[in-house]
Amino acid sequence: MATTETNPGGLPAGPSGLPLPETRLSRVLDGIVRTVGEWSSWIWTILMLLIVIQVIQRYVIGLGSIQMEETQWHLYAIGFMLGLGFAELRERHVRIDVFAEMFPLRLRYWIEIVGLVVFLLPFCVFVIWWSIPYVIESWQVGEVSAAPGGLPFRYLLKGVITIAFVLLAMTGVSRLSRVVAALRLQADRDARDVPADPV
Repeated sequence: MATTETNPGGLPAGPSGLPLPETRLSRVLDGIVRTVGEWSSWIWTILMLLIVIQVIQRYVIGLGSIQMEETQWHLYAIGFMLGLGFAELRERHVRIDVFAEMFPLRLRYWIEIVGLVVFLLPFCVFVIWWSIPYVIESWQVGEVSAAPGGLPFRYLLKGVITIAFVLLAMTGVSRLSRVVAALRLQADRDARDVPADPV
């Protein structure tokens, strides 16, 4: 779990060091992403068991299986893709904060907004827009593995791309709402700290 720090204003801060309040929108979106992330984490346990079974099957029994191999890399791809939004929610993606951590809090909030609005969310929209026809075409042609005896229903695997980036976009929108809320709180706090003009 993410470590929790507290800033002078009392807001919780994750590994990024940015104190962010929750919003009604963020609670809904984060709840969905968290649920999917926690359930999909079981994929790694299943994958590990399949690898052990295949090693025993191949080197003890002397029996190989293309379907078993493809199932493994399909599960790896699904686990990785579904983990994108969950990792962003937990602030586990790599962040280069060498300089940013020395900036004033207000500037860091604006840097976060620019990163979300200019980079993360447009990229998510682009991938979602690009992936939908990709999945539909795969479904229409009934795409299967090119390997003899490989897995069918390749469009299901490709559909995970769309789902993964929808979840990542949801996390980005949630974080954006939290950063905007933090900026408003900061502005309110600054306004209260400004001394009144003498009459």
